[in-house]
Amino acid sequence: NFSAAAYFFGRKLFKELNVPIGLINSSFGGTPAESWTSAEALKVIPEFREEIKTMDSSFHEQIRNQGNFQAELKLRKEIIKRGDIGYDNGKPIWNKPDLDVTGWNTMNLPIKWEKAGYPDLDGIMWFRKEIKIPASMIGTDLIMSLGPINDYDITWFNGVKVGSMIDANIPRDYKIPMLLVKPGKNIIVIKVEDIGFSGGVWGKADQMFIANNSGEKMSIAGKWLYKIGFDRKVLGPKQHIPTVLNNGMIHPLIPFAIQGAIWYQGEANASRAHQYQTLFPIMIKDWRSQWNQGDFPFIFVQLANFNELPTELKDDDWAELREAQLMALSLPNTGMAVTIDIGDAKDIHPKNKQEVGKRLALYALAEVYGKDIAYSGPMYKSMEIKEGKIRLQFNHTNNGLKIKGSDQLKGFTIAGADKKFVWADAKIEGNEIVVWNSKIKNPVAIRYAWASNPICNLYNGSELPASPFRTDDWKGITYGKK
Repeated sequence: NFSAAAYFFGRKLFKELNVPIGLINSSFGGTPAESWTSAEALKVIPEFREEIKTMDSSFHEQIRNQGNFQAELKLRKEIIKRGDIGYDNGKPIWNKPDLDVTGWNTMNLPIKWEKAGYPDLDGIMWFRKEIKIPASMIGTDLIMSLGPINDYDITWFNGVKVGSMIDANIPRDYKIPMLLVKPGKNIIVIKVEDIGFSGGVWGKADQMFIANNSGEKMSIAGKWLYKIGFDRKVLGPKQHIPTVLNNGMIHPLIPFAIQGAIWYQGEANASRAHQYQTLFPIMIKDWRSQWNQGDFPFIFVQLANFNELPTELKDDDWAELREAQLMALSLPNTGMAVTIDIGDAKDIHPKNKQEVGKRLALYALAEVYGKDIAYSGPMYKSMEIKEGKIRLQFNHTNNGLKIKGSDQLKGFTIAGADKKFVWADAKIEGNEIVVWNSKIKNPVAIRYAWASNPICNLYNGSELPASPFRTDDWKGITYGKK
């Protein structure tokens, strides 16, 4: 339950400095930056001002009506203590094959339950299905495939637990021992817990089946019984509400003396990346103000590559979010770990946290602890247009620029005054890169790695990747989104 990136960050510092490293983990996945920012700081951003005003009014109303508030709080505590009603005294009861299912409703799976009539439900939902296994499949171990489940699941077959997993993206494949399989009626029960945003059994219909080793399979997609076991609304404001996580997970830490902070977030703000250009620096300054320890080091991870490889050139919200993160380096004592090369196209939570932690630690070792080491890949500095080509200059070209994994630079696009980008040729000349396309006679702008999951391979001699960038300031697809 600890941050892997933070662990590897601390381990790297410990190995290099030979002193104990204390780490405080305060994290909540899938949350936006405004949740981690104080009300006072958010008031300077117009689009949050009215919401903060409403929250203040609600708070003062609660103060005036202490009796009602205390009664509501007591009821909430009782519900939380009881928890999932599919359990009794800590033991599951809704997994029983002979359970009375009067009052249960039906839902066609697979589907995210937000699309099945529960757009605001975060919590626990139980699913049950009665099936008949063909005689030809009895007498051998079976595999039950459920597809991906968002976020957590525990699965039973005829009352016996056959699997569980904590990952929203990995398809579930659970072994059913042959001794559990009965002629006639068999009962599958899935407990699904969603901690935020979308939830449910959400893959494709052909991912839901039971099969034997001979290749025979039967579909289990379609109608399932379901019932809600727990609604997280009773826990109070959701984690994506402005100020909530700052109040609950940052403010209580303020008395601790700290050396600095590391930050890995941004996905939840990608659709409002232009707003993040303002929001993220405000959050950083807000934390520094609350701690009152000056401009302590704030080191953050630029979004890793994720999603399908690009098949066409277009504006991209993740690229714009990375740009907003890059712009935050204008604040003093900030550092950024570029991870554009160690993501996972199919997993928004890539597994290689060791390299993430190492790259965060490089900045700390160099800029906080004074080690003479390279801590950043190439960063765009300036450009010069000459004879139909654009020459790019960079900072952090430690030991020179280099290409990795190919003999050609990839990831560069070029545009003229019409703002239409096309793929570009590029080559290294010393510590500069020359970019061109013979069809663009008068180029005006360059972009590099401008996609959610770009194909790119520019590094420096220290094996650190270049940050995605663009030389233009044309309005992107997230401009004005709030």
